[in-house]
Amino acid sequence: MSLLQIDGLSLDIHKTAILKDVSFGIEPGEIVAVTGESGSGKSMTALAVMGLLPERMQAQGAIRLDGQDLLALSEAQMCRMRGQMVGMVFQEPMTALNPVKTIGDQVAETILIHKAMPRDEAYVRAREVLDRVGLPAGRFPLSRYPHELSGGQRQRVVIAMAIALRPKLLIADEPTTALDVTTQAQILELLKGLVDDFGMGLLMITHDLAVVADMADRIVVMRHGEVMEQGPTRALLAEMKHPYTRALFKASTHKVDLPPAPAPAPLLQVRNVVREYRLPRTKLFAPPGVFRAVKGVSFTLNRGERLGLVGESGCGKSTLTRALLGLEEVQAGEILLDGEPVLSGGRPNLKVRRKMQVVFQDPFGSFNPRHRVDRLITEPFHLLDTPPTGKARENAISEALMAVGLRPADARKYIHEFSGGQRQRIAIARALIIRPELILFDEAVSALDVSVRAQILDLLADLCRAYDLTYLFISHDLSVVRTVTDRVMVMQAGEIVEQGVTQEVFDNPRHAYTRKLIAAAPVLPEFAGAKA
Repeated sequence: MSLLQIDGLSLDIHKTAILKDVSFGIEPGEIVAVTGESGSGKSMTALAVMGLLPERMQAQGAIRLDGQDLLALSEAQMCRMRGQMVGMVFQEPMTALNPVKTIGDQVAETILIHKAMPRDEAYVRAREVLDRVGLPAGRFPLSRYPHELSGGQRQRVVIAMAIALRPKLLIADEPTTALDVTTQAQILELLKGLVDDFGMGLLMITHDLAVVADMADRIVVMRHGEVMEQGPTRALLAEMKHPYTRALFKASTHKVDLPPAPAPAPLLQVRNVVREYRLPRTKLFAPPGVFRAVKGVSFTLNRGERLGLVGESGCGKSTLTRALLGLEEVQAGEILLDGEPVLSGGRPNLKVRRKMQVVFQDPFGSFNPRHRVDRLITEPFHLLDTPPTGKARENAISEALMAVGLRPADARKYIHEFSGGQRQRIAIARALIIRPELILFDEAVSALDVSVRAQILDLLADLCRAYDLTYLFISHDLSVVRTVTDRVMVMQAGEIVEQGVTQEVFDNPRHAYTRKLIAAAPVLPEFAGAKA
């Protein structure tokens, strides 16, 4: 008998089908990956197993965990199952944790709710579990708070909470999407180790086929709430019988056709930039310490060039980005755009600022949901001495939207009316509307599934041809950086440790840290697509 058996699961809300006759199983000690695009029903399947479906959603079929039909249980009975029989790891660890409770309290909470042991013993178990997920007592006492941890460390706490009572089934919903490649590799290795040590089944939800190929024993491919194809990992990836599986594979290995880089003509010059932060005093009369986030960074970005910046979380990428935008003052060095300083008298130089725009990671959180698209994408107009009005404003809006593959009529819509990929197109339109000389893309495609990501990357290539775009592309996804940049810089602990032509750096990395990043990045195996 399977540990988890889903038979004919169908969900609908307001007579709209969300899942349609979904069936698959998981054995003890087995890793099954459910993959597909956003909206395919992956997460809704996981929520159905957890009994966390939205109100008024009607479920049909059966979900049996260790022989017990979960759909037949009351909410009180499901509360006893959660944590004890099945645990869940969510995508965003910061929102999954309570910011005002210590990590010890949060890991022990599951144990205490189920009254599995006395309070003192629960905290002993919490300590053991945190040790098991790679957070040793010497560096990570139970008294730590989530904001004192990195993204990867917070995800380890979430995993510790999920396995505190050693459930038979663990569900991981996009557990590594927001993590850099080395942290991602560590978390995936941790999940594998837990399956081996505890013999639990792992249901992994992800859109990353390279992660799936490395992790899963079996794969379930979903689209529009239906299972398109399923089977053992090697056989499924080698044969790819369904056209949709082949489309996912093609998007995962997508190559962008960038125009040739122009002759060198410096646009952005960064010279020996240092950015420091004061640390709180450790003793009453002791001088405050200093943390140097950026340590003497220098580089040149030429006009019409596409430059990548990669490195682990905490390496200084975001701090450097804020300095380039003139949002943070630097303690040493200078940043020049077109020969003029980005900062003037400690404040942003607006004459230079209008020549730069930025596209952020979250295509929803970077917009005000109360405003229509026409107002959102014209926000940069405040940087202009004479912003266009009337017909000129309408023409600028229409031109920007059409440049990113949207319609002029979309200007009257609200941001919630668009998909994630469309929202990112709107973010790019906002960056383009004042025709800046430089655009900074800060993890601009990391939140998108593979097919939408491929569309956005093709859009960038088209815009490079149409507008001679110059951009700095900041990302932890090495496969994306490899295909959309001419040159790349590798950053570690506030320093640029290697830079050069992208293909040369990736094919023949000189620095040990670069080799470590490349080795940690998941790649599709050679047999994938062999029979497709």
